Amino acid sequence: MSKFWVILTHTYMSRLKTKSFIISTIITLLFILGLANIQSIMEFFSDESADKIAVIDESELLWEPLMMNAEAVGEDLQLIEFTGDEESGKAAVEKEDYKALVVLTLNDNQLPEATYYANNISDMGNQMFIEQQLQQLKVAMATQQSGIDQETLADINEPVVFQTIALDETAKSMEELNEARGIVYVMLFVLYFTVMAYGQMIMTDVANEKSSRVMEILVSSAPAVTHMFAKILGIALLGLTQVGTFILVGYLLISSKQGELVGGIFEYLGFQDISPSVYIYAIVFFLLGYLLYATLAAMLGSLVRRVEDAGQMMMPLIFLVMIAFFIAMYGLNVPDSTLINVTSYIPFFSPMIMFMRVGMLDVPAWEIVLSIGILVATIILIAVIGARVYKGGVLMYGRSSSWKDFKRAMTLSKKES
Repeated sequence: MSKFWVILTHTYMSRLKTKSFIISTIITLLFILGLANIQSIMEFFSDESADKIAVIDESELLWEPLMMNAEAVGEDLQLIEFTGDEESGKAAVEKEDYKALVVLTLNDNQLPEATYYANNISDMGNQMFIEQQLQQLKVAMATQQSGIDQETLADINEPVVFQTIALDETAKSMEELNEARGIVYVMLFVLYFTVMAYGQMIMTDVANEKSSRVMEILVSSAPAVTHMFAKILGIALLGLTQVGTFILVGYLLISSKQGELVGGIFEYLGFQDISPSVYIYAIVFFLLGYLLYATLAAMLGSLVRRVEDAGQMMMPLIFLVMIAFFIAMYGLNVPDSTLINVTSYIPFFSPMIMFMRVGMLDVPAWEIVLSIGILVATIILIAVIGARVYKGGVLMYGRSSSWKDFKRAMTLSKKES
């Protein structure tokens, strides 16, 4: 047992001190810091001065209603009536006295038309705003010409009342679903990237030790199975250290800016009213998902002869994680579909998909227990098979024959026994 802890500690500390780990941690912390201060950053870089738009009203009818509509909307845009002619207005825009020039006219049907002049027409915001306001004026003038009552028109344009009520008392409301969808979305990304990153780390670590012939010394000093699980748990502790640091820093930043974040992106993502059980399930499925894919990664890593071949051997795991992720993304919109229900019990998909179901729906306890039970049983089965493959695979050198090495590794493990 002492050898197990020695290998685990060495794996953890050696990875903890690497430049790549430290740099990636710092970069992610800076990203979290920027995300927590996103509103302040946007305000700092935003131009507080309103864009000045010069308006020439050749119809002498459109200026006042256009200005009133713009003020009612409260857009950060200043419309200024230009008293000169069109050519002088264009010159003023070219000298950047104004952001743009709008020339208003009436067509043959006495409905508004406009020409928009600007030095650069790539800024679509001002153009769309002016166009929307003129469209409203056109509708109002057209209805007035046709004799339609304004109140009748308002009733026609009023949005339909559409309420959604769940008959099942245990079902979540639309507000609760929207809140859960945000946190589940974030957690799925965390599960996806951490499983990918640390699984790759285990595989390359094993392959690197084999290519440097260090594995022979390690295997002679401790059983291969002990070495495999010590490496898996060592990198698991590394991952928990890194992810735990991110969560702690993020929690402290969000707590310190709770007042500023009300009504912002964090409320939209549902961080404020989410059930604590969702976080518990996130931890459970994260750990189980990691153990499943980490065991597979260690087993496949033992079959790799060179570090350069690790990427090719990692592809099946990447595809499995990607499929699970995309199914979970689909399930965010239809969490109760047959596809989601079935795949939530498939071990390679359940860490993401069952967690998504738990976050979005009121899933019966027996379904959660069944999914976790199948997942744990699969981890144990893969661990038993993986231990045998690892035991023989770490002693295999020479030219790699990819998946044919699996049978050879099993044979070698029997001889070692």
